[in-house]
Amino acid sequence: MADTDPTTAPDPTGPPALSVDVPTLTAILDGPHAEVRRMVRELLPTYAGVLEDAETMDRDAFRERVKDVVLEIADSGAAAMGFPQEYGGGGDIGASIAAFETLALGDLSVLVKVGVQFGLFGGAILQLGTQRHHDAYLSDIVSGRLLGCFAMTETGHGSNVQALGTTATYDAATAEFVITTPTEAAGKDYIGNAARHGRTAVVFAQLEVAGEQHGVHALVVPIRGDDGQPLPGVRIEDDGPKMGLNGVDNGRIWFDPAGTVRVPRENLLNRFADVTEDGVYTSEIESSGRRFFTMLGTLVQGRVSVGAAGVSAAKVALTIAVRYGLQRRQFETGTGEEGEEQLLLDYGLHQRRLLPRLARTYAMHSAQQVLAAHLHDVFSGVTTDEESRRLLESRAAGTKALSTWLATDVIQECREACGGAGYLSVNRFAALKADTDVFTTFEGDNHVLLQLVGKGLLTDYASDFSDLDQLGMVRFVAGLAVETVVERTRVHKLFEQIRDALPGGGDSWDTDSGLLDPSYHVAMYRFREEHLIAGVARRLKRGVDADMNPGEVFSRVQDHVIAAARAHVERLVLEAFVDQVAAAQQDPAVDEDTRLALNALCDLHALSGIEADRAWFMEHGRLTTQRAKAITREVGDLCRRIRPIAGDLVDAFAVPTELLRAPALITPETGPEIVA
Repeated sequence: MADTDPTTAPDPTGPPALSVDVPTLTAILDGPHAEVRRMVRELLPTYAGVLEDAETMDRDAFRERVKDVVLEIADSGAAAMGFPQEYGGGGDIGASIAAFETLALGDLSVLVKVGVQFGLFGGAILQLGTQRHHDAYLSDIVSGRLLGCFAMTETGHGSNVQALGTTATYDAATAEFVITTPTEAAGKDYIGNAARHGRTAVVFAQLEVAGEQHGVHALVVPIRGDDGQPLPGVRIEDDGPKMGLNGVDNGRIWFDPAGTVRVPRENLLNRFADVTEDGVYTSEIESSGRRFFTMLGTLVQGRVSVGAAGVSAAKVALTIAVRYGLQRRQFETGTGEEGEEQLLLDYGLHQRRLLPRLARTYAMHSAQQVLAAHLHDVFSGVTTDEESRRLLESRAAGTKALSTWLATDVIQECREACGGAGYLSVNRFAALKADTDVFTTFEGDNHVLLQLVGKGLLTDYASDFSDLDQLGMVRFVAGLAVETVVERTRVHKLFEQIRDALPGGGDSWDTDSGLLDPSYHVAMYRFREEHLIAGVARRLKRGVDADMNPGEVFSRVQDHVIAAARAHVERLVLEAFVDQVAAAQQDPAVDEDTRLALNALCDLHALSGIEADRAWFMEHGRLTTQRAKAITREVGDLCRRIRPIAGDLVDAFAVPTELLRAPALITPETGPEIVA
């Protein structure tokens, strides 16, 4: 079957050889917060020794080491850029995301402890509290004088936050809230900073006032005294050794069910609801469901940050693996000097393993930049409409899922691509794999997050989806004419227009024509997304029309919902990359060679994605056998074309050399045997 062979040599009259200006490409990647990223990159080598400390110190000593580094980072100002300037912050949400993303190039225990302290604990007080809380706590949080916890998850409830068991009952006689843990399963669990360093926690609990339940609210609750010991009525345990991130002191917290833990009324974080001194509950948001989702929506920065960290971890892995592939030789092939073995990255299979993942990482970086800009606009008040906030929540959920899955996939493939060298701890893959694995489940399990995305797609935000649980969503969609869902998008007509616009028109559909047209790429991704959304709607409606239980209906289509949501986010990622490449074409500061390189990367990302799902496209009549083969050939050609600049493309990530450890130190003079 020679006609399907993707290793066919490219036409010598084909596109010109690629080159790239690394500083220019780094500037494109760094975006509007380039100075912040540069500052953090210069800071990170100071703490490069933490990477080795993670392997040589016992757990208690390493936790203390990580805490000390976090406090030093706090002193530098790199961790508090999103807080108001009057409390010692930088007043720039976008800068805080850029700083966090760059910190993720280093030790991830340090990163997560920074995230717990400044993003979760501090962020909850900033976003859910009011002036009295900001004045009381933010300066001490920003400086690191007050270390705290974000106590939401419980042993019995993680993703289903609305069903948390911890209670906060208002006692009007003393103007205090009584915090209790009614069952062992209601204990707060996996809480960062809880096992050792946290002095105060933001506790999420079911609020009860005058015998009436008002749902989950957040309160500031002291958990330790100045001596570091748990306060009376507070029981704390260590979660013990973990798969990774052992520099973070995760723990469990219980509050005496007898009601001995009390906090003043003012400790309720009251941005969205309050309780008067005489025990009257007030809120400007009448719907409890909308109030709950509004509260959680203010915490979306955590998901944005975790997704950014996943992309950074993938960049580190690719930098190590690509550099290793450019220096490690294996087997004589007869293509070089006699007796000379071939570089790993000269093998077509090695290119196929690494370069599409490199292109996908560039694409996810673009999507992350779009998301961070959206977050900045919403949180800084540039954009104030409710639809923008909801779209932010949906995009943050979906991007976080794909970014963290990217990290898991890229790190594993890069580890294998480095062979035995990749298995040595000194080469960072052991820590990268262990420390990022939890990214797929914290700040929301990825599958649950994609269900959130799918819910928004199905309802099209036409209803107040914040008030719809899964069963409500099923009933809502079942009440629509399916044509309403399909008609929202005219993708079939759009797709045919793109096809007819290809060189040669519709007659060229089975040729290589138009394969490198970004309009074709976007049309393919959009068709898949919208076909899947319409398919879910049809299945939901059929189930309800057949008088099936709505819960059973949803359970049966859950996999389809996830597929539709994932296709939606894949399309957003592609569009973000296409837009960034288009902007580079118009930027006079970007040279022509770099523009061509970005074009090739974008083409590789788009086509490798279509190739990976070619069975679906063929099943649904949007890819012929001949064109599928043409795409496979084109992906191989793009890999060979990008191969000469692969080193430059990872160098543009600007990962400090000190963070790469042994592979970064291999040179042609020293040879790869120092890690082999």
